[in-house]
Amino acid sequence: MSSLNSLDESVMTDVSNLPALKEAAAQAAAQGLSFAGSIPPREAWQLVEQGLALLVDVRTAEERKFVGHVPGSAHVPWATGTALSRNPRFVRELTALLAKQTQEGGSQPNVAPIALLLCRSGKRSTLAAQEAAKAGLAHVFNISEGFEGELDEAQHRGKGDGWRFHGLPWVQD
Repeated sequence: MSSLNSLDESVMTDVSNLPALKEAAAQAAAQGLSFAGSIPPREAWQLVEQGLALLVDVRTAEERKFVGHVPGSAHVPWATGTALSRNPRFVRELTALLAKQTQEGGSQPNVAPIALLLCRSGKRSTLAAQEAAKAGLAHVFNISEGFEGELDEAQHRGKGDGWRFHGLPWVQD
């Protein structure tokens, strides 16, 4: 299995030519976050549409199937099953996915592979991004608000924020 550590030296690790990611990284640094940062859903979708980033859904397979998912998104679960048991292979699976993306030419020339992590509300994807950063994956960003958004006063999601709230593409099985 390939790892990102073995990528060609010509691959840049600078995201300064991507304003949304540059801003997210600056905010993360200012807040002392241990990962690359968070990006709003609309900006995330623009990067994915332009082929500049890979959207990785970190929710369970059940959530993707029954709640919906972004077409074309990759899937590396942060946790599995109804008990949300932590996936001990998460970093290894994400690393392999990004290495494969690079080998297949899925990222732009001379740009390190960028992963945008999506979960239900942005909490699990933040934890996943932190773990990825600990493992040395520098360009793994959280998508703030998540797929469904935060709970409102009535304990419902999707009424004020989240991927679906913003009318971004999604499908349901």
